[in-house]
Amino acid sequence: MHDAAQVRCCRTFFLLRGFRFTAGLGLLVLIAGMSGIASGEPANTSTPKPDPNGRTIIDPLDQRFADVGTDQVPDFQKHVMPLLGRLGCNGRSCHGSFQGRGGFQLSLFGYDFKADHQALLDENAGRVDVDDVAESLILAKPVDADMHEGGKLLDEGTWQYNTLRRWIESGAKTRQGDALTLERLQVLPLELQFESDQQQVQLRAIAHWADGTSEDVTDLCRFASNDDAVAAIDENGLVHSGLTGDTHVVVSYDRAVVPIPVTRAVQLDSPVTAPPTSQHPIDQLIARKHEKLGIVPSPICTDSEFIRRASLDITGTLPAAEDVRSFLADQSPNKRERLVNELLDAPGYAAWWATRMADWTGNSDQQLNNVLPIRGSATKLWFEWLRVRLDDNVAYDEIVEGIVMAESRQEGESYLDYCETMTKACQKGGEELFAARDGMPLYWARRNFQKPEERAIGFAYAFLGVRIECAQCHKHPFDQWSKDDFEKFSKLFEGVNARQNNIDPESREIRDELLTKVVGKPYDPKKINGGDLRKMIYKAAADGQTVPFSELTYVNRNAAAMKRAKAMQKKGKEVEVDVPKGYLLGAADPLPLDQDPRGELMQWLRSPENPYFAKAIVNRVWANYFGIGIINPTDDMNLANPASNEMLLEKLASEFVRQDYDLHWLHRMIVTSHAYQRSTETNASNQHDRTNFSRHVPRRLPAEVIRDAVMLATESQTTAEKMRTQLQEMSIAGDVAQNRNNQDFALQVFGQSERENNCDCDRSDSPSLLQSIYLRNDLDVYKRLDSQRGWVTQACKSLGHDGPAAKGASDAVAKSQDLQIRRKADEIRKQTIARVKRFNSFDEKQRARMIEKAETQYVQTRAKFREYGFDSPTFAELIENPNAWKLTEVEEPASQQQGHLVKGATLESVIQDAYLRTLSRFPVGEEQQIAAAYINESDTVADGLASLMWALVNTKEFIITH
Repeated sequence: MHDAAQVRCCRTFFLLRGFRFTAGLGLLVLIAGMSGIASGEPANTSTPKPDPNGRTIIDPLDQRFADVGTDQVPDFQKHVMPLLGRLGCNGRSCHGSFQGRGGFQLSLFGYDFKADHQALLDENAGRVDVDDVAESLILAKPVDADMHEGGKLLDEGTWQYNTLRRWIESGAKTRQGDALTLERLQVLPLELQFESDQQQVQLRAIAHWADGTSEDVTDLCRFASNDDAVAAIDENGLVHSGLTGDTHVVVSYDRAVVPIPVTRAVQLDSPVTAPPTSQHPIDQLIARKHEKLGIVPSPICTDSEFIRRASLDITGTLPAAEDVRSFLADQSPNKRERLVNELLDAPGYAAWWATRMADWTGNSDQQLNNVLPIRGSATKLWFEWLRVRLDDNVAYDEIVEGIVMAESRQEGESYLDYCETMTKACQKGGEELFAARDGMPLYWARRNFQKPEERAIGFAYAFLGVRIECAQCHKHPFDQWSKDDFEKFSKLFEGVNARQNNIDPESREIRDELLTKVVGKPYDPKKINGGDLRKMIYKAAADGQTVPFSELTYVNRNAAAMKRAKAMQKKGKEVEVDVPKGYLLGAADPLPLDQDPRGELMQWLRSPENPYFAKAIVNRVWANYFGIGIINPTDDMNLANPASNEMLLEKLASEFVRQDYDLHWLHRMIVTSHAYQRSTETNASNQHDRTNFSRHVPRRLPAEVIRDAVMLATESQTTAEKMRTQLQEMSIAGDVAQNRNNQDFALQVFGQSERENNCDCDRSDSPSLLQSIYLRNDLDVYKRLDSQRGWVTQACKSLGHDGPAAKGASDAVAKSQDLQIRRKADEIRKQTIARVKRFNSFDEKQRARMIEKAETQYVQTRAKFREYGFDSPTFAELIENPNAWKLTEVEEPASQQQGHLVKGATLESVIQDAYLRTLSRFPVGEEQQIAAAYINESDTVADGLASLMWALVNTKEFIITH
């Protein structure tokens, strides 16, 4: 025994007195009942000992079957299949593979007892021979390396061999009926705390069965470590200490998966000065873990680091140079809390988090292709529906309810009214009409979300943070879910029909009338090609004509049988109808599917007993701010992947529910903690910590944020401010011009999520050579640096110098640029006039609902025109007579220039502005002098300033958090 390796658990007192702690919905109950001291040698179990509930614990197999002459009989479920699992027979690389091995297939990890028993007792295979036991292949092959393709697995006379032999001798039987239920798997000790190298602790596992028996099954369990560097574990459950840090070792047996926390504290040669303690609830919970690990957290970050970090994380947007100046000059003690509130109210917050939520819910242009008759509109409607709710801070559970419970039509809305509204909503600028609707049925309409099993996997991923796809084929190796659980859960989604062209049968006549108007003759589906019809519908909708839309319906697959049964009952005959049933994950009671079960599904999500729903969103939001979840990966909540700080996640999730799923509260709670505000500076105790939030770990910015940051850094102050407030051309708002492959090169290079798979890993934050090449040498970056309306030109003018566009430009080039600007302005003018005419065509009620947003959008258009150098009418004038608007140039007085850079600025202030708009800090050390010297030595000031901006955008500091 190693005295230093101690196990402490505050729950032992309660557990010894019969209390139980449930791990949540449907999870196995873990209990403890032994000393908190971890033994360095396997526990002596030769004499059965009673467990805390008075049960006698049966000795392990290595003692009971050490003698070949034993008269005990092994149990197929309890002993034989787990033993074959320990030997590797039913693993992925052996007989547990989908193809089996050597004509012999077992269920993966041995959870289908009936199928495995039949495979073993196949009369023609000779695997089990009760008449000539020694000739049974499951005995003969594992002891013969030449005979067995998998090599020698055991020796004759060992307890493993004797167990298999004794089972065959007793008739190779299995339990009739349902499998025996494992109530709980008790693993001791509950927690390991190592203090030095070369320490060892033996785990002990006790199975408690529903038949009242308890048995030591340590020698039948599978053992694994989540981090071998911190704690390695061998096949017998002996844990070896490793590096400092923390992890879990995982014990699996039957359907149970039990993680055991392991820690090894940092031993410091000299003390590290600790920063001031925090009373913030998050910091208090994290401090407990730090104390256990011997970690001293880093100090708080600087103000410039905080405003940049918080702005990028909350709004996906670089802070403006002027905002950084003001924040750094502010001496208020609560300025960080005030900044967080301002950022939560900024347009970028709703846009960026709508983008993140669109990732998780699967808003994919490819999967929504042809779902709506107007090409490319579905993803925009989806995004706007989310953005409006986030902008209004609608409760998270209500947002999810609008998705899960979505109906195509509003209450009392006719099919014709529905089609009229959707036709207008799909036009550019009409997205608010869709956003105003209660539900978001597009979630159910994706092409890769039509089969029940696809929906079960996608639903669990989006709203539970659970990867359940393994259970589609076999019992989940790291969680409780079986294939039967998966199939029962999938049945809940069978009746929801949102396929293309699906409509309520009662609406088909109206649909055909609309199609008749579209094609110009009586509609006959047999006489028109589907592709041609889509083109006609697209053109008709573009011209403002109402076109038919598909809708979501619920199909009661048993409706006909129930109708017949009721008819028979009226005649006095009793007829039973088999109502199909589905099950919520982990639920014992079925849900009848004679009506739409999505109401019960939503009620289950909100249930206090649901261990996933609140934790999933809390964990994903947390990962946005720290680069790693409290559970990591964020979409893989399973028994073998526990939280790095369970109390922290539990507290945040439960308080989030008590706050009525208030997302602003959640963001504010996280960002105002010291844990979030830690510096990147490390000390001897936390230099290797990445999971306990003792320091800020720099991470590369997401794809959309990087692309927008480059634009904000290189655009003029006026344009950049419009981008921040109006989200024009911002990729965090999906306002990106795409190429013919529906991709933006920068977003593709930096790993934007394609939303094709049910995995948060669809979004990549890995660095690549192509990313460096893009920032250093892409034409798009150079165009922005040389733009007539970019920051370099604005800075040059403020210094009284020519901008890069004027440098060496011929009259022909200048004239060509002016012509392009005029054409662009005229195109926008025509589009605006068309939108105004469409707005005027709406009824009074619709115009009243849309007037405020329409006017706001026109303010953006007028600002764009002024930037281009053209005049525009007022909103009232435009509404009154849109055709009166003519393209007229206007000269902007120099006195109306906006921003910090004005004529007469100094080179020092221009350099400072460059640093503030890119790195959110003033130049330090010799940076100011080096930049000034370089600009003065350049051929022109424009060359020097463009090089300075290029250099800043290409620093590591620009594309990572700090």
